[in-house]
Amino acid sequence: MAFENGIWIMRGRAWDDPERADTWQALVDRIDELGFLPFFANELPGFSAEEQVSPRYWWTDDPERDPWLWRERIASGGRMAYGKFFDKKAGFISLRWLPHFVNFRRNGYDFDARWSEGLANRREKAVMDFYLGEDEAGELIYREPRIMSTDLKQLAGFGPGGEKNFPGIVTGLQMQLYLVIAEFRRRESRRGKRYGMPVSILLPPEALWGREAVCGAYSIPPAESRRRIAAHMQTLYPGATEQIITKLIGKEPK
Repeated sequence: MAFENGIWIMRGRAWDDPERADTWQALVDRIDELGFLPFFANELPGFSAEEQVSPRYWWTDDPERDPWLWRERIASGGRMAYGKFFDKKAGFISLRWLPHFVNFRRNGYDFDARWSEGLANRREKAVMDFYLGEDEAGELIYREPRIMSTDLKQLAGFGPGGEKNFPGIVTGLQMQLYLVIAEFRRRESRRGKRYGMPVSILLPPEALWGREAVCGAYSIPPAESRRRIAAHMQTLYPGATEQIITKLIGKEPK
């Protein structure tokens, strides 16, 4: 997506391109095949969901053709993670690659350990307290409160007279893979009619897929997970420079 001469220009494949993803299921298959993709076009040509679809039907509210609506189906479909994962912008990560992103971005820390080590701030903890708890044996558990992010903001103490920068905090938690966007919902009137813009619902990936599936790469150094991600990008896109890779996925962890 580019802003040219005062208008937004969508990139994408020609309508008759046989490689075009023509349904949301086809887009899921494409992302699963590639492993991970930002949602919108970026510095690396071809490395986006936008460039896998036609530019014709964006923001048309056609559920069968509009990629903007497809993202809602994909987020709630369970086959991959969706959230702000690439340079603080939205994208998808397949379940095959999710453990490496988790290991790399968290630098091997679960959130409770990050907090104990003084590496997380109180605003991050105010949000994560809604999702983390302990069982009777004192073991960490992941709750699954389906709270709209607009409600979460108030419940976590953000807003007038409270904490600031809720969007920045939840974006940071997504970049660290402590939270993903599990679904979108619209508010309902007393008569049950939905209205307004779709609102994201955030959850820890462990609540959706289980700790074993999410943290399966903790056994290797985080830097090795980052190396594998970068190498995969360079295999798919030989023109990917280290500078571009670092901007999109982040620096090597210390």
